[in-house]
Amino acid sequence: MTFPPLSTAFEHRGPRRRRAAVVAAVGFVPLALTGLAAGPAAAHGSMTDPVSRVSACYAEGPESPKSAACKAAVAASGAQAFYDWNAVNMANAAGRSKEIIPDGELCSGGNAKYKGLDLPRADWPATRLTAGSHTFRYKGTAPHKGSFELYVTKDGYDPSKPLKWSDLEATPFLKVTDPPMQGGDYVFEGKIPARSGRHLIYSIWQRSDSPEAFYTCSDVVFGKDSGSGSAGGAPAPAASAPTEQEIADGAAKSTVQHHHGGAATPGTRPDAAPAAQDEPAGNEPRPNGDAAATPVGTSGAAGGTQNLAETGGDSTTPYLAIGGAGAIALGAVALFSTLRRKAATAGRHGR
Repeated sequence: MTFPPLSTAFEHRGPRRRRAAVVAAVGFVPLALTGLAAGPAAAHGSMTDPVSRVSACYAEGPESPKSAACKAAVAASGAQAFYDWNAVNMANAAGRSKEIIPDGELCSGGNAKYKGLDLPRADWPATRLTAGSHTFRYKGTAPHKGSFELYVTKDGYDPSKPLKWSDLEATPFLKVTDPPMQGGDYVFEGKIPARSGRHLIYSIWQRSDSPEAFYTCSDVVFGKDSGSGSAGGAPAPAASAPTEQEIADGAAKSTVQHHHGGAATPGTRPDAAPAAQDEPAGNEPRPNGDAAATPVGTSGAAGGTQNLAETGGDSTTPYLAIGGAGAIALGAVALFSTLRRKAATAGRHGR
């Protein structure tokens, strides 16, 4: 789209219309600065080992899922929720996930868009695990500083009932802060407690550079799959994570975008306060607010080299944005002065 020169656009207007146009032009400046600062980046991530429910159903194909559980989840939430597989979030969690996410809504993160993930079923696609050391992988489509907490369900867990906070162990079996990334995944080691039969691993990724948090439910089976812990039932299909090609193919159908200085990720609970904006790289991150004690299985981020606080762009992004914003601001000042003089002159001649 092209526009005529602003000077021409104002030339043939009367004094009052010129003055109104000057105000409109000045009002455009903050909008231009906002648009310059808003660089879209896909949001944000999900567990892929052990694979989360949303990732497994996305891998099956949102339009035609294969497993009965994913078919039911898509019927409840719609296919779009699974194209937006990496945005199961609460925009204003601020370390208070256990306080603000109701029982029965843990897998959706209290986000109605993803309500299909909360369906109590004993046939969700599952990952087979053994107790002991495990390498966890969490696909990070938009990296952020923050911590991951992983919980496992207690003995006697019944997947045929809605998941409650009391179904999880009170403390995480693993907590990691700012883990390194490898090939687009956060990768960290931990020890899985001994269990038998069907269970669930629940993760909370709480950002430290904003109040936003992300959630995953990963169905797992220890030993022989008898269906569902104490509830019985048919063995579930093995879960698989989406491939890089599937992620790339589905990106065009995702409606989720996250902007520097923009609105919160879609799906925020209506009663939640507005989400804090992403911090430009180089700013001091806001505190997490998460006061939970770090369990013995904590893993650090030694060896990490990426600046996880940055969402999209690289270290030059803020300087380019500032330079561009400065150029627009200076140009706007000059335009405003010129138009103001023209309006005043026209006003005198029009009297």
